[in-house]
Amino acid sequence: MSGFEFESLEKTLENHIPEDELTQVKRILFGNSTKKLELPACAVSAASERDFELQGHMFQCASEQLRPPRRIRVGLIQNRIVLPTDAPILDQISAIQSRIAEIVEVAAMCDVNIVCFQETWTMPFAFCTREKELWSEFAESAEEGNTTRFCQELAKKYNMVLVSPILERDGLYSTLWNTAVVISNSGKVLGKTRKNHIPRVGDFNESTYYMEGNTGHKVFQTQFGKISVNICFGRHHPLNWFMYSMNGAEIIFNPSATVGELSEPMWSIEARNAAIANHCYTCAINRVGTEHFKNEFTSGDGKKAHHDLGYFYGSSYVAAPDGSRSPGLSRTRDGLLVVELDLNLNRQISDKWSFKMTGRYAEYAEELAKAVREDFKPNIAKE
Repeated sequence: MSGFEFESLEKTLENHIPEDELTQVKRILFGNSTKKLELPACAVSAASERDFELQGHMFQCASEQLRPPRRIRVGLIQNRIVLPTDAPILDQISAIQSRIAEIVEVAAMCDVNIVCFQETWTMPFAFCTREKELWSEFAESAEEGNTTRFCQELAKKYNMVLVSPILERDGLYSTLWNTAVVISNSGKVLGKTRKNHIPRVGDFNESTYYMEGNTGHKVFQTQFGKISVNICFGRHHPLNWFMYSMNGAEIIFNPSATVGELSEPMWSIEARNAAIANHCYTCAINRVGTEHFKNEFTSGDGKKAHHDLGYFYGSSYVAAPDGSRSPGLSRTRDGLLVVELDLNLNRQISDKWSFKMTGRYAEYAEELAKAVREDFKPNIAKE
């Protein structure tokens, strides 16, 4: 079995671990168990007909005497591109929009309140090819572009908040950005946030395509809670998660595009650890499939030129502040993960563990201020 064909860790455990041990194995690996969320038969049937995986899970949360539950449903969508990378650009965009529209419709059947798509969902992940002219044509306005108008219609139709990561072209200077547009359930553009950290590793040398973000750690107040978007490579930076949390995020989405040989051992850890450390929910989304490019490219690492990045391994999941996480979607199939969560759990876990209350932020800030100076000397005691 090749790495690409391996369906999911969860299915392998269920197939090979004795049933009387499986519960304890899952508890140790995944934290407190989630409950299966019963989804409408029409949604299950539609997902089967449209050939994508549909999972539903629910996190447990204690009831409180003074606060009513704040239950909402999030939907994470992972998908492969629909047409080959050398198909006409408008055809590629149209095909992906049609695919996403039919998955979002199923999310609406499942009463999802907030949906997040994968990183630069409208296009192939071409920021490895060393070519710019063709791929920059996918860039568009965050406020008035075709993709945003498409999402506005879906948001209004289904009373749903949409998080839409795109390649943005800023009209003022024609600067390119890796941007997530947040669209309210009213259909209005609530705002945008730009990717703070740009990778320079392996094939992922993206700094020639777009700039580091300049929108800070913005949080969006929606009808369904305060959300933020930590785009892809930002998940490797603990302080990035931390600052979104410090600005009040209750749910942090992490739309990504990452391949097996590079990052898969980290995938199940980083978003989950961020949920624990920051007393909030985190949502990790990754695309699936292998995207082939007509012209071969190199990584500058001595390896032979190649036509693809490898396989995107999906495995999208949601993590809760108590350390539990949902099962992941398939590593190989398009999918929709529907998770019901109670935002009250954030404060309940904060009251229990008090990571923020016990954080020494003034001391950290003072040390960091020193560390970024050119005359910084590490605090090392020597004999």
